[in-house]
Amino acid sequence: MKVIDFHTHTFPETIAQKAIARLSAASHTKPFTDGTEAGLSVSMHKAGIALSVVMPVATSPLQVVKINDASMRVNERTAETGIMSFGCMHPDFEDWYGELGRLKEAGVRGIKLHPVYQGVDFDDPRCLRILNRAAELGLCVLVHAGLDVGFPGVVRGSPRMVINAMKAVGSFGLILAHMGGWRCWDEVLDLLPQTGAYIDTSFSLGKMTPNGDGHYRTEAELQMLDDERFVMLVRAFGSDRVLFGTDSPWADQAAALAEICRLPLTETEFENILHKNAETLIG
Repeated sequence: MKVIDFHTHTFPETIAQKAIARLSAASHTKPFTDGTEAGLSVSMHKAGIALSVVMPVATSPLQVVKINDASMRVNERTAETGIMSFGCMHPDFEDWYGELGRLKEAGVRGIKLHPVYQGVDFDDPRCLRILNRAAELGLCVLVHAGLDVGFPGVVRGSPRMVINAMKAVGSFGLILAHMGGWRCWDEVLDLLPQTGAYIDTSFSLGKMTPNGDGHYRTEAELQMLDDERFVMLVRAFGSDRVLFGTDSPWADQAAALAEICRLPLTETEFENILHKNAETLIG
């Protein structure tokens, strides 16, 4: 069966080693590639993944244009590499309106927002104007939802904020990473299944993998969603609104795919999750 990984990360070769080391130290989590496009390609081949979608994050407004230029270059080689990239946007970027239009004209399918890294709540007016413009242009928006493993206790994309944002913007191609909100899954189940938003499976099923730096986590802290709660969320949203994603390099693509494939889901549910929904969103 064809497999599309809708949520991956890479970095330019010049900074990948430092970026991966910094993020691993902050999250105490093991990386499974070196963070480069070449490393992702090796991982994809091992896992049998046909297409990976890179989700770049701008942690400063000054990075936006440079990252988006790099994303466009990645997309020029997609037929050869099997790697596609979304663009990025930062809520404080001055020409957000024009830059989103530039992405659309270049054929980029969507953008990634990370409210925790960007220091802004998802229902802040600075985010809402970006969401409105993306909806107008038909761009998807994948947002980091819930807590972040590298920022304990910080929630900038809570289920309630998602509700507020969707009430303000209306229906559009919104994808909530990490099964709708990392470690906010009870609230996700209560509030979000009827919104029309998509969710992705990244970094949510099973256990986190420590990086071996000596930072102690209990078994309960390592555990994310178990099989029963994961399947419950899939069926609450409907398999036609769930996208397979790994968050590579923070999960092993082959292992993450194997974990999904052993779940008690139907063939139709697997097809929707593993490739059909992604094809609907990105063409």
